[in-house]
Amino acid sequence: MLSEIKTFDELSTSELYELLSLRAEVFVLEQQCAYQDLDGKDQKALHILGRNEDRLLAYARVFEPGFYFEEASIGRIVVAPGYRSEGLGKEIVLEAEKAIIRFYGGGPVKLSAQSYLQKFYSELGYRSIGEEYLEDGIPHIGMIKNL
Repeated sequence: MLSEIKTFDELSTSELYELLSLRAEVFVLEQQCAYQDLDGKDQKALHILGRNEDRLLAYARVFEPGFYFEEASIGRIVVAPGYRSEGLGKEIVLEAEKAIIRFYGGGPVKLSAQSYLQKFYSELGYRSIGEEYLEDGIPHIGMIKNL
């Protein structure tokens, strides 16, 4: 998987359409969660695009410290159905962490993990913080890692 880091303004309209389509396919349709994905935050994010030659396979967005949480943060982590057994989830998280180090100097990074993925993120060095909570009707847990 090849990955790129782009600001919102660097995204082509095709790339924006592709990433929004992938997010809707997984978060809205597959997970049957009606929520406002277009939250006004994409314009402030770094977008991590993981692709093969012609298809977006994995995606995440990254925020600087103080924008979303006190810490730098990673969100909207998604892997296309049919590619989830290939380690792309791990790859896209590691690429997002590299972006945080490159653009923000490292430090702590926080994410809001769907609770069923807690083991996955723990294996990447994240630790749970706080209590489980509902976000858009789905159980989540805050997790943090120091880069």
